[in-house]
Amino acid sequence: MSEDSNKKDKKLDLNKVEEPATEYSLEKKTDDSALHPVLVQLLEKSIKQAEAGHVIPHDEVMKRMKERFPFLK
Repeated sequence: MSEDSNKKDKKLDLNKVEEPATEYSLEKKTDDSALHPVLVQLLEKSIKQAEAGHVIPHDEVMKRMKERFPFLK
């Protein structure tokens, strides 16, 4: 291979964009001591409400948003 082809390969690598590797899990990994106590209480309350089924489906929320803000797409 010539030096010109190596330079082209290096330039192509510079323009390549990759999504960073992210690990998702359901386990709690945050340190609650860093959060404000009121925020912790609100999070616990919202988790309990979600577990009890007191949630609004996504489709219903989108319908309400379109009715309220018809200029949004």
